Amino acid sequence: MHPGTREALLVDAPALAEALASPSPPVVLDVRWALDRPDGRDAHRAERVPGSVYVDLETELAGRGEPADGRHPLPAVADLQAAARRWGVRRDGAVVVLDDVGGLSAARAWWLLRWGGLDDVRLLDGGLAAWRAAGLPTASGEPEEPVPGDVDLSAGHRPVVDADGAADLAARGRLLDARAHERYTGEVEPVDLRAGHVPGALSAPTADNLDADGRFRAAHELSRRFAALGVGPDDEVGVSCGSGVTAAHEALALELAGCRPVLFAGSWSAWSSDPARPVAVGPQP
Repeated sequence: MHPGTREALLVDAPALAEALASPSPPVVLDVRWALDRPDGRDAHRAERVPGSVYVDLETELAGRGEPADGRHPLPAVADLQAAARRWGVRRDGAVVVLDDVGGLSAARAWWLLRWGGLDDVRLLDGGLAAWRAAGLPTASGEPEEPVPGDVDLSAGHRPVVDADGAADLAARGRLLDARAHERYTGEVEPVDLRAGHVPGALSAPTADNLDADGRFRAAHELSRRFAALGVGPDDEVGVSCGSGVTAAHEALALELAGCRPVLFAGSWSAWSSDPARPVAVGPQP
């Protein structure tokens, strides 16, 4: 299995069910989160993949920092390791992440664990909806506490850039903005201080990574999508969004297409909080 192949990055529902019935099942992390409903704990209690562990994106997949660090700064690796051990992640074990929004929030856990040096991390393609559609059973009620894990993590196994690095990539036409197009143009800005986008960044909404069933498009379709934006397998390409969450989804799509993504972790929330940073509005880079 080669890094970047679909099998290394994604798992479908029947294959996950088979893995969960094996002697060495993966740890399944449920990362249900959205801007308008950041706490998905109640949804996890109501219906979940059996044995899955709820992960709080706000407190476990993000750190705290200054406004210039963005709304969801990367957590300290020691904090991420402590959280992963609470979830039951083991040194030699596999992890599957999921949500109920096409992977848009679960990809944050996928990216962070890969950044922390854990290689066997995949995303459930299609999320909880795909699990239901496959006719697989769900659980409800108060979940059991997982057996603590022993995973060791270290930072830096996936590349990141700061605002200066993002500006450089944008100047070369290599920064993709994964937010909805109306936020890119500045027509709508529900949460950050200023509306618009990093000058030179290209609009590439994450919704276009998925098919009508909420699953990732085939690799050749994603390759065509990114090629139309001027990005090919040999190009370093930056990904940005509102605060570094859905940018991770774009990073996964780029890896499926054989590209080399770099995450602008602070994303628009960091850029827009600095009055010295220029802002572009409208549909053009």
